[in-house]
Amino acid sequence: MPEDIGSTVPRRQLGRLLRQFRTEAGVTLDAAAEALEYSRQKIWRIESGMGSVRVLDVRAMCELYGVSPEMTETMRELAVETRSKGWWHAYGDVVPSWFELYVGLESAAAHLRCHEESVIPDLWQTREYAQEVHRLDRPQASEEERGRAVEFRLHRQALLSRRTPAAPRVHQILSEAALRRVVGGPAQMTAQLQRLIDVTALPNVSIRVLPLAAGPPPGAAAGSFVILDFPVVRGGRTAAEPSVVYSESLTGAFYLDKPDDLTAYEQTWQGIDRLALNEGESVDLMKKIIGELRHD
Repeated sequence: MPEDIGSTVPRRQLGRLLRQFRTEAGVTLDAAAEALEYSRQKIWRIESGMGSVRVLDVRAMCELYGVSPEMTETMRELAVETRSKGWWHAYGDVVPSWFELYVGLESAAAHLRCHEESVIPDLWQTREYAQEVHRLDRPQASEEERGRAVEFRLHRQALLSRRTPAAPRVHQILSEAALRRVVGGPAQMTAQLQRLIDVTALPNVSIRVLPLAAGPPPGAAAGSFVILDFPVVRGGRTAAEPSVVYSESLTGAFYLDKPDDLTAYEQTWQGIDRLALNEGESVDLMKKIIGELRHD
C-alpha cells in the first residue's frame, strides 16, 4: 500500500468481511474463539479493524467459516496490507491514538465534507495559526512537542494536492465566526484568511462560509463534523468502505457508520449547504474581513 494510505481501510474492510462470513456461517464469537483456540478479545479486535492481522489467522478463520478459495485469497491480500505503516505513525509521540485512526481514514477518502464552527481546520491552517492554536490547546506542551505537532498538521495538507492516489474532493463549510475569531493577532489572521482564499484555486477544493446572519444551522447540536466517503478499491473485489461521520472532542472522538446516523448527518449537511454562501460570495466575505483587520 502507498505510504499515503497506510493500513486503516484494509483493516476495517478485512474485519467487516470476517464478521460477515462468521455470521453467515452461524458461528458465534465464543464458538469461533473456542474452535480456533483464540481469545474472544482477539477475534473482536480483528473484526473491529483494531490492528494488523496475520495471514495465518485469516486462513484459519476462512477455513472455519467455509469461505471460497477466491475470497480467501482476497482476504489474505488484505491481511498483508494491514501491516503497512502510514506516514503519520512517525508522529505517534504527539498524535493521540484516537486521532491516528481519523488520519488513516482521511488519507484514504475520496470525498470529505467538513463543517467547522469554531476555528480554521487543520487542513487550511498556516504555520503561525497552527502554532497559536496548539499553544492554546496544549499549554503544557514543550516547544519540541509543539513543533512536532505543527509539522504533523502541515504534513496532512499534502493530501490536498497529491497525485497518487488522487487527491480527495474537499467541501468545507466554515462558520463566519471561525473567520472573525482572531487567532495570533490581526497580521497572522490576515495571512490565514489569505491562505483560505488561495486554496480555493485547487480544482478539488471548495470553501464556503455559513454567515452568522443565517441564524442557527439545521442540526445545530451536531456541532463540527466531517463526513468521509470512500472509493471502491481492489478492482471492485471488495465493497467500498462505508461512509463515516467523524466528530471530535477535547479528549477523544467518535466514528459513526450506522445507516441511521449517516442519514441524520447527511440531512444536517444538506441543511447547512443550503444556507451557506456560494464560493464567490464566500471569498468576497473573506476579503471584506481582511480589509477590516487591516484597518483596525
